[in-house]
Amino acid sequence: MAETDDAVTDRAEQSIERIGCFVHAVEIFAAAVFAVLFAIGVGDLVLQIVRATMTGAITDPLVVIGFIDTGLLLLIIVEVYQTVIAYVEESNTSRIVVLVTYTGIIAMVRKIITFRTGEYATATDALLAASAYTLVLFGLVALLWVYRSSDGSEIL
Repeated sequence: MAETDDAVTDRAEQSIERIGCFVHAVEIFAAAVFAVLFAIGVGDLVLQIVRATMTGAITDPLVVIGFIDTGLLLLIIVEVYQTVIAYVEESNTSRIVVLVTYTGIIAMVRKIITFRTGEYATATDALLAASAYTLVLFGLVALLWVYRSSDGSEIL
């Protein structure tokens, strides 16, 4: 009976190891996908800037805000890539939390920069959305500050 239990345990451990290898391979593939998305995005941003410069639209503030929006989206992709890499490298949890927090901060700054009151049905809806964005941004900054001021000051 003991041999049977040992055999079952060995098979279970082998299965867990195989699944772990599969998950690791998927994590690496995900990192590659984000790297490709980032490269495509940078190329697209450069083309947008060149087109806007050639047509004279580069002086339009809304066009420039569009560039900033795209640039911040690219930074989000980089942060997600770094988070995936941290998982692949099995970094400590606090490093991953800080990376996710940076991603959230960048995403909220992006929302705030591109915020337009005209996109909301009423001024109250716009105020509620702006308040929510501000609250989330302050919460993320507070979380980052707590990590930085605690023993996690050398996380990154």
